[in-house]
Amino acid sequence: MRIKVAVLGAGSWGTTVGHLTAHNVPTILWGRDQAVVDDINEKHQNTRYLAGFELHHDLEATSSLEEAVCQADVVVMGVPSHGFRSILAEVGQCIRAWVPVVSLAKGLEQGTRLRMTQIIREVLPGHPYGVLTGPNLAKEILAGDAAASVIAMSDLTVATELQRIFATNLFRVYTNPDVIGCELGGALKNVIAIASGMADGLGTGDNTRAAVITRGLAELSRLGVAMGGQAITFSGLAGMGDLLATCISPQSRNRYVGVELGKGRTIDEIITEMNMVAEGVKTSKVVLELAEQYGVEMPISEQVYAVCHEGRSAREAYRGLLGRRSTAELQDLSE
Repeated sequence: MRIKVAVLGAGSWGTTVGHLTAHNVPTILWGRDQAVVDDINEKHQNTRYLAGFELHHDLEATSSLEEAVCQADVVVMGVPSHGFRSILAEVGQCIRAWVPVVSLAKGLEQGTRLRMTQIIREVLPGHPYGVLTGPNLAKEILAGDAAASVIAMSDLTVATELQRIFATNLFRVYTNPDVIGCELGGALKNVIAIASGMADGLGTGDNTRAAVITRGLAELSRLGVAMGGQAITFSGLAGMGDLLATCISPQSRNRYVGVELGKGRTIDEIITEMNMVAEGVKTSKVVLELAEQYGVEMPISEQVYAVCHEGRSAREAYRGLLGRRSTAELQDLSE
């Protein structure tokens, strides 16, 4: 019997993952917007989020969550972090026992500070859980460019099977047992990407960008290790790889937010005009709460939060970073 995959969330990345798995197994994509669903079924396109790209012709779409989930052997959660719990609760009404649940979301839950896999464990106890993450820009993958990702699961046997389901000739998937580290790398890098974008918006050069990315990696690694992730994970695809792509690509939503902030626009103006979610804006608040909880210094994240939520300008934020006391480069990383 062939495995059936349900991907929930018809945004750019959920659609792209559905396109990938449709190469290997029967796949159904759930979306709220009936126009998007019809577009995928009738034209094999998602013109709202991925205009100009043709999707795999075997990919089906539905606006019925029950239809998508009830016969699924794997459920992939491609919804943003702020809607993750509510959709998962609906999934729980029709998902079959022991079906693995994989998160694509790169954020943290407001209020609880939980990772998405922690929410899966809480809402759907007994189901294998994990995360697919890495430097994966949707449009490049649909254009046929080579890419790589990581599948981290609570069960290595399940991870190995899912590796086959997600991979294609041009999309290489690695396994990693470090669910915590992989998940945190994807969430925390979005905050650093806003900082990198602010530097670009201010018109600074590559030296500044390199410094922000490198020190940002040190920052997210410190918190990630304090929260139980493995240090080596943050030098891999889920850490450094995802950070680089998100910080430098014009396709990155979080970098875009930073660029526009650097140009002097307000966060409300930027968010209002976007039709996709930039997770780093909300995540910056949770990151500071976690940093305080675990006793970790995160100066870049502090400045991003101040710009996004306290009205500080990008220029003031960079002045604040430059005014900090110098320390040893590898402080807190060699222990």
